[in-house]
Amino acid sequence: MNCVVLLCLAWQAAASERSVNFNTEIIPVLTKAGCNGGPCHGAAAGRGGFHLSLLGADPTADYETIVQAFEGRRINLARPESSLVLTKPTGQLDHGGDMALDEAGPGAGRILAWIRSGAPRGSQRRLVSLEVMPRRQLLVNLNVSVPLRVVAQFEDGPSEDVTDWTVFTSADPAAVEIQRDAIARIKRRGQHVVIARFLDRVLPIQFAVPFSDDAVDLSHQPRVNFVDDEVLRVLSALRLPVAPPASESAFLRRVSLDLTGRLPDLAAIESFLADSSPDKRERLVETLLASEAFADYWTLRFARLLRLHSLPNEKEAVQTYADWLHRGIGGGIPLDVLALQLLTSTGDSHVVGPANFGRMVADARGHAELVGQFFLGMRLGCANCHNHPLDKWTQDDYHGLAAVFARLERGRDVRVVSRGAVTNLRTNEPAVPRIPGERYMTPEGDHRAEVAEWITSAGNRYFARATVNRLWRAMFGRGLVEPTDDLRDTNPSTHPELLDRLAADFVEHGHSLRHTLRLIALSATYGRSETVVAGNAMDDRFYSHAHRRQLMPEVLADAIADVTGVAHEFEGEAARRRAVTIVDPLSPAPSLDVLGRCHRAAGCDENATSGGDLPAQLHLLNGELINRKLTDDQGRLHRLIEAGRTNDEIVGEFYLRSLARSPSADELARWRDRLAADDPVERQGRLEDFAWSLLNSRQFMENH
Repeated sequence: MNCVVLLCLAWQAAASERSVNFNTEIIPVLTKAGCNGGPCHGAAAGRGGFHLSLLGADPTADYETIVQAFEGRRINLARPESSLVLTKPTGQLDHGGDMALDEAGPGAGRILAWIRSGAPRGSQRRLVSLEVMPRRQLLVNLNVSVPLRVVAQFEDGPSEDVTDWTVFTSADPAAVEIQRDAIARIKRRGQHVVIARFLDRVLPIQFAVPFSDDAVDLSHQPRVNFVDDEVLRVLSALRLPVAPPASESAFLRRVSLDLTGRLPDLAAIESFLADSSPDKRERLVETLLASEAFADYWTLRFARLLRLHSLPNEKEAVQTYADWLHRGIGGGIPLDVLALQLLTSTGDSHVVGPANFGRMVADARGHAELVGQFFLGMRLGCANCHNHPLDKWTQDDYHGLAAVFARLERGRDVRVVSRGAVTNLRTNEPAVPRIPGERYMTPEGDHRAEVAEWITSAGNRYFARATVNRLWRAMFGRGLVEPTDDLRDTNPSTHPELLDRLAADFVEHGHSLRHTLRLIALSATYGRSETVVAGNAMDDRFYSHAHRRQLMPEVLADAIADVTGVAHEFEGEAARRRAVTIVDPLSPAPSLDVLGRCHRAAGCDENATSGGDLPAQLHLLNGELINRKLTDDQGRLHRLIEAGRTNDEIVGEFYLRSLARSPSADELARWRDRLAADDPVERQGRLEDFAWSLLNSRQFMENH
């Protein structure tokens, strides 16, 4: 008796008390073997005339394809061993692909036993829950082998160990190696993720190995609020020492740029540095949060997320939209209230600002994707053609949410009409309106308010988590979850408890933008310096020290104007305005475009930075953006020269305005030597070179 037959009999004995279930016992074999993956038969068009649903998302269709299509030629009930569904993946017959199943392995044995029993569809078994062990584990040493175990609970019986039929994928194979028999081997220090997939469930497993063999004592580190408690807890577990606090001048420059997108002016610098009161940082943050510059800057950031852009021959629409957004942010309207207005407003879009939300996309599907991305931090687009491979969202979720917006007329007068539908690509029928992952709604009626209520409800964790994650990224340069529009269980946060606490605190304090930003800005974590100390140089995401971040194009352009004292001269309606107030990416501003400004109506990375590519670097080195402002007779440099200011005084003022600090003794001595010149024309040229080099330095073009 051969191995396959023995396996077949053993499996049949185990399943003798119930009928075979194609959905929960055969589909996992195909998934484990990779047969229904994207590179194989799970591709949109299948492979070799054989098409399976991606990762077994549609078992009914898969059963028909395997058992009934082509007059059932893939299944041979008379000679089960000769069935094409078995002989091809085991390599007995050439099928243009790799050998996916071992002929003597348990997968082949399970398929053979199923065919011997008549290839039935079997009773419908619903997977109730799936448990993965371990879910999170902190290890002490490298190269430790950790056995993985997965237990499934079906509604019709006891729990089952399904480890052998679970697909384990390492997010970084160089850090975690998945070995045979479901063993994970941790090969690199840090925090790593393994994804476990069984049927339609995907769960993350987090492993962490401390960065050092020696423990660190962080008990004496300052703790201003719960942000510090959570960050220090993770740093302690990972044995990462922390940097000292940032200097007063570094903190002033950093928080001014992060909260207002603007460098502190000379008066603010001198006042802050001279202030010795213990609450000076709190008062500074309150001043920044209450400023018009705060409203300008955060209007730009939210406009980018909302994909705000002008429409052909309708400048009034984008201006009305931007003005409404600016008033809301400046006036401190809670973000859940703004969300409700964006999701439900109708009327003349030249008068009703939030009515333009649905006009920023082309159709109902684009509307659904924008809702998912902005309000929920989720990428629903993957579920257009197939169920999301790494999340719980299905095609029914995607098309059902799109159906909610199908009756919205997107002309100047935004209104809900009596007809409109989207086709569910899974069924080729009109999609039924649906709240993703929750419930269907009636085919008729306007359900936008119902969706808005669900999104902003206290029980919906997505909206609050997505919002605070973006605010964290704005203040630190990276989110607790990256990318910020990809919040899913299989893309876990670096600090899960902190993300949950921030979200709960955000809801508790009335969805206040300013409250969460204040909380972050005043934490000791935010106030750390960028100084790397022994043992934390490799930390790029746990906040043991600050990280340099390139300035956004609009912020950099404004900083250059503020330091040089020469205002912008943009074209048309944007003439002589601050760059951060130009929220329309289609508004003419060539200098901003070359610096990397988002100029796509479809949206850009929310943290797009300047100066990263060759055109931007050449523009900063040789273009007019800096050079013309430095040679301008009415610019700050020439006015200081004409006022008789010494070289030391000019160097000192430019340092203060650009870096919020005075030059060090070594820096000042170096500039004295380089700027010394008896000829006035020569001196002017050298001073222009000095200012040019300062404005092209990393210290100026980055926040740190």
